[in-house]
Amino acid sequence: MQRTYNWKEKREKNAVLAFEDGTVLRGYSIGAPVDREGEVVFNTGMTGYQEILSDPSYAGQFVTMTYTQIGSTGINAEDMESRKFFANGFIVHELNEVSNWRSKESLTEALIRHDIPGIAGVDTRAITSKIRNCGTMKAYMCCSGKISPEKAVAKAKSWEGLDNKDYASKVSCEKPYQWDPDGKITKSWGICSILPKVEFKVVAYDFGIKWNILRSLRLSGMDVTVVPAKTTAAEVLKKKPDGVFLSNGPADPAAVSYAIEASRQLIGKVPVMGICLGHQILGIAVGGERFRLKFGHHGCNHPVKRLENESVEITSQNHNFAIKQDSLPSTVEVTHVNLNDQTVEGIRHKKEPMFAVQYHPEASPGPHDPRYLFNQFKELMKK
Repeated sequence: MQRTYNWKEKREKNAVLAFEDGTVLRGYSIGAPVDREGEVVFNTGMTGYQEILSDPSYAGQFVTMTYTQIGSTGINAEDMESRKFFANGFIVHELNEVSNWRSKESLTEALIRHDIPGIAGVDTRAITSKIRNCGTMKAYMCCSGKISPEKAVAKAKSWEGLDNKDYASKVSCEKPYQWDPDGKITKSWGICSILPKVEFKVVAYDFGIKWNILRSLRLSGMDVTVVPAKTTAAEVLKKKPDGVFLSNGPADPAAVSYAIEASRQLIGKVPVMGICLGHQILGIAVGGERFRLKFGHHGCNHPVKRLENESVEITSQNHNFAIKQDSLPSTVEVTHVNLNDQTVEGIRHKKEPMFAVQYHPEASPGPHDPRYLFNQFKELMKK
């Protein structure tokens, strides 16, 4: 069961979160007793912390949960979004005891097992306000008790950060594999007892792909072969896929030049769909430019307008970069926009079978409004 924290540990607050601007917050450790650097972001979801921690797109980041009570749902194998936790650290206001029949271990036990530091007892509202006002910041989390606050601030300042860094190749699979050939993982949630007939063969680039994306593709009648991030377009085309999918992933899209070049070679030869980092890669591949958002979009309640019918979708999002709308060529149209800041949330090529969205239609955690996009991919392959 969850390691119990006595009042002495909570009162002394020996864990430290130090920001690059010199701000130091003290709390108590709820994870592995290690020290690590990271980029601080905040997530507005009320729950779903297991899916967040196991989302490879959070590699290099400290995730701050804006909801104050975290931990009661525990951790279970079925809700993992990848093979392990990828976030660099976890920040919460209050850690709750586990109270969930599906739980197999506590949040603390899981953080320790995955060697991820975590800190509680800090003012997450203050952190959120700080990031919203100042922008995403570098920080250093010290949970070993061996580094002074002053040294932690210095380490935060000296860290190279995530700009122009290729993290996709760090989190990607090492070799190609077929997703869930026996259907056990896809059926693990009890959504269906019999999987739909396979209609299409799809190759999915793994830049940090979430398992529920793969599950959603299979539930849409697609047999998926997952390939490493640096797979060339020629290698993909040799597999004779009906379609190619570009996944989500961490850090800066401009740093994955190999994926941008592969995308340029694939567009027009096979139907292509992209999500999140895949959206940014395709946007750059067709001539667009990326830019860094002030504090990113992280959460499962972001409103997006679908321009085709002017409907509004509530979406799950996790990204720090976006595509400049005025940089896109005339051959590409914007299909979705974010209603909070009017940034591009979807694009479609006017001449070739290619489209992409910045948000997560598989929504894990999050709403299921945009699930239709997987059927849209099927329609492209049918044509």
